Amino acid sequence: MSEHSLRGVMSVTAPIGLAFIPLGMALGLLVVHAGLDWWWAPAFAAVIYAGSLEFLMVGLAATAAPLGTVALTTFIVNSRHVFYALSFPLDRVNSPVGKLYSTYALSDEAYAVAVSPAAERWTSRPILMMQAALQALWVTGAALGGLIGSALPVERLQGLDFALTALFVVLAIDAYRQRPDRLTALTAMACAVVAWLLVPGQLLVCAFAGFTVVLLARLGVERRRHA
Repeated sequence: MSEHSLRGVMSVTAPIGLAFIPLGMALGLLVVHAGLDWWWAPAFAAVIYAGSLEFLMVGLAATAAPLGTVALTTFIVNSRHVFYALSFPLDRVNSPVGKLYSTYALSDEAYAVAVSPAAERWTSRPILMMQAALQALWVTGAALGGLIGSALPVERLQGLDFALTALFVVLAIDAYRQRPDRLTALTAMACAVVAWLLVPGQLLVCAFAGFTVVLLARLGVERRRHA
């Protein structure tokens, strides 16, 4: 079985992609119980396609938040993608249209798959197949959740807001298993804790920025040692 075939790509993508079904359903349920029609769930999933931002956008849309608030929230939450772009293999995607879609569909999970050892030789086609499959699963899960939520109303949805966080924890564990670098893992945790203590309202941006600075400093030190 070729690693560039659809089956080969799905064998790498499926372990993470299947988690999109319950996560998407959680989004759909939250959309319905925020007072929006069920079809808003797949619409959010297809158009916004930004995971954690979509969960926040449900509340913003339900309360008709000002555009300025929506724009600022989007910038803060999705600014982490700037750091993803530093190592995401966009250079392997050939066509301009493919590059545009790959940039648009750069999610946390797509990044985790694309930089994994199993995908290090992927070319344009398997990278785009992987991203399209992840988005399709996300939209499908959101639509199912919206339909179920509208048919079977539930008064309280406890714990669903933790679903995305739980997936990120699993991604972190999987990344460590692939590259067991204790120093990098401890550095990441330290940056997150410091950002949480100093700037809890902008934890992601500050933690990523601090982590990048530390990694660049570490790279400089290692190059001097081998010079």
